[in-house]
Amino acid sequence: MVNIKINGKEVQVAEGLSVLEACKGIGIKIPSLCYHPDVNAWASCGICVVKMENNGKMIRACSTKVYEGLSIITHDPQINRARRTVLELILSNHPQDCLQCVRNGNCELQDLAAEFGLRENRFEHFLKNQPVDDSNGSIVFDRDKCINCGRCVQVCQEVQNVWAIDFQGRGGKTIIGPAAGMLLNDSPCIRCGQCAAHCPTGAIHEFSNFAPLWEKIYDPDVVTAVQIAPSVRVALGEEFGLEPGELSTGKIYAALRRIGFDYIFDSNFSADLTIMEEGTEFVGRLTKGQGKIPLFTSCCPAWVDYAEKNYPDMLDNVSTAKSPQQMMGSVIKTYWAQKMGINPEKVYSVSIMPCTAKKYEVHRDSNMSASGYQDVDISFTTRELAKLIKQAGIDFTALEDEKADSPLGEYTGAGTIFGATGGVMEAAVRTAYKVITGSEMADLNLTPVRGLDGVKSAKLDIAGTEVRVAVVHQLGNVAKVMDAVREAAARGEEPPYHFIEVMACRGGCVGGGGQPYGTTDEVRTKRAKGLYKEDEASVKRCSHDNEEVAAVYKEFFGEPNSEKAHHLLHTHYQERAMYK
Repeated sequence: MVNIKINGKEVQVAEGLSVLEACKGIGIKIPSLCYHPDVNAWASCGICVVKMENNGKMIRACSTKVYEGLSIITHDPQINRARRTVLELILSNHPQDCLQCVRNGNCELQDLAAEFGLRENRFEHFLKNQPVDDSNGSIVFDRDKCINCGRCVQVCQEVQNVWAIDFQGRGGKTIIGPAAGMLLNDSPCIRCGQCAAHCPTGAIHEFSNFAPLWEKIYDPDVVTAVQIAPSVRVALGEEFGLEPGELSTGKIYAALRRIGFDYIFDSNFSADLTIMEEGTEFVGRLTKGQGKIPLFTSCCPAWVDYAEKNYPDMLDNVSTAKSPQQMMGSVIKTYWAQKMGINPEKVYSVSIMPCTAKKYEVHRDSNMSASGYQDVDISFTTRELAKLIKQAGIDFTALEDEKADSPLGEYTGAGTIFGATGGVMEAAVRTAYKVITGSEMADLNLTPVRGLDGVKSAKLDIAGTEVRVAVVHQLGNVAKVMDAVREAAARGEEPPYHFIEVMACRGGCVGGGGQPYGTTDEVRTKRAKGLYKEDEASVKRCSHDNEEVAAVYKEFFGEPNSEKAHHLLHTHYQERAMYK
């Protein structure tokens, strides 16, 4: 601890904190734009200036560490004028179309302008008039709204290790985007959406198009079916004033019915289905040599895209199982349509996901049309679902809980925890143990793979065989695991792990690029806690106990990894160029 003075008051704060963090800890808000707890502070915007009491020097609170004897003033007329001038300069190069902006009402720059009561600007208004880049179909770059805070660059490079975007040019000509002015679709972008999730303005956002959905919902000849991903249920409520992690599953079902969807399904069902396929695949590789070890999970499309671009030599190690989104799409337009006597050509399949990469996955290649039609027609993020609910005039918090439709609505606790980092591994191990030993695990909780450590691992004894598993989230952590696997192979040794879960986003899907804005580690932890709470409360906690999944195999697929299952529920991968 160190002793400092803030606005004349002596306080003790933890050594190593920034001035911004120290002030927040005692209830003093210092305005900021470029700062985000997920990335290193680099003092770009200058709005967080505070004054040294002894000499009047202005320092930036986000990047200045506290030290013994520090004495600062956080608010006075001079500081307020400096902050106000910075805001005016930013707004002088910013579009004045807030009413048409996707971030209207949820924009950090707009909030600060309101807090400072900015009604006029002393500086001449000037825009660069740059074209909007919507080339990749998942992420949209509207650079005229960019304030060059650099959050997106830091998260793309330092957190995700993707390096799709960087600063281009100098001074007033500085812009952010892919190298050499290329389109985002031609860059190494994997569409994870973390740039959009960390952008404080409307400069980067998900690609949205509600018109086709409303047309389909109001068309009496179209049958609309919708699925919701596991982590949506612990995040959507934040858009309506609920706490992060608060389960709102039943309200989501009710809201979707009021929007006008004909059938409501749950991706937790197809998460259980994914475990049956992926778990069986893992057991076959581990015990029968039916493929390479280690096996990497494949339910995250951003990770799959990253692997195809960065690790083409290891694609045979990636599970061929499709993601729960795509498995559900295939099942809806084959098994379910057949069972219901509905022409699959009339089915419009919609997914609600925490992820922007899912927008790409729905049409990534011909395997996504295994049913003979595009298996999932359109995907929306959690943020977009909130907008749909508001457009439909629904009071979300007042809704009574409802249930999903059956079949394809039942799920187990294993399906729920898919939304948190480590959840896929934990669910897979529960079923793999049962397949190998014929009995259930004594303790279904695989706690070593939970939490926000970048790489987590565990060892299990399954029928006398040591099984080593690892969990990686946040793509910047992937290289160390991949290097360890490669180095072991080069030495002719066994791989360090047999089964590896990879999620592109920090925290897994609870921290996905399509989740509500303002995601931090505190929020990720609360969302994950909500999923584990539902798992603990579930009567059935293992995917192999899902009766509706069992019925699908009995009536349609035969058994996991059957020929029909491989045709509809599995895919293949190919090397993709880093730059187009």
